[in-house]
Amino acid sequence: MDLRRVAATRYVTPLREGGSLPALVEADDDGLYVLKFQGAGQGRKALVAEVVAGELARALGLLVPELVVASLDPVLGRAEPDPEIQDLLVASAGLNLGVDFLPSALPFSPAAEPVVDADLAADIVWFDALVTNVDRTSQNPNLLWWHDRLWLIDHGAALYFHHARQDERAHARTPFAAIAQHVLWPYASSVESAHERLAPRVTEELLEDVAAAVPDEWLDGDDRRRYVDYLLVRLEHVV
Repeated sequence: MDLRRVAATRYVTPLREGGSLPALVEADDDGLYVLKFQGAGQGRKALVAEVVAGELARALGLLVPELVVASLDPVLGRAEPDPEIQDLLVASAGLNLGVDFLPSALPFSPAAEPVVDADLAADIVWFDALVTNVDRTSQNPNLLWWHDRLWLIDHGAALYFHHARQDERAHARTPFAAIAQHVLWPYASSVESAHERLAPRVTEELLEDVAAAVPDEWLDGDDRRRYVDYLLVRLEHVV
């Protein structure tokens, strides 16, 4: 699996959400992308998590905006007066992650009393338990309504074994207690049934294909195989 590659041609505006300071950029394919920077505080591992989790979700039939590898020339932000952003652009010269911008998309909000398909909610809860995504809560749902469908965004906090001191295989076997805080938990049907639907589709071949989408530059010498092995073990301990 290869992500499409584009070059950022115009820095449109910073998106001052969270600590990573993503930006809206235009690329040489005339598309608009939310750019996630390799030089942001979360580092390249957050971009790896975005690709592995995002492309796995897509392979399982969940909706994720297209992910692209976007090359960045830091001079694009020279009109930005914020020195923090200027420093971020300089630190992020090279390959970054672009997420297709969904115009007029609305954030998911439980306060709006949305109608959510119960099996879809269960599938998303199960998926987030598989990839240990701690960032799909009512405070930060990372879900968008677009064309009356639910889209998954922002997976940089997934695969949090990146930041754990625990051995990876032991971490993969650890129950994911944070799933109880999932924003879609109240809407979900049986997560066990979601496991029966989705787990057989998460094959070693699929995981190898997903891991292959990560650019070498973001791996910092890591072996892609660690993601395949981790998720194969997780698969046995999701429910």
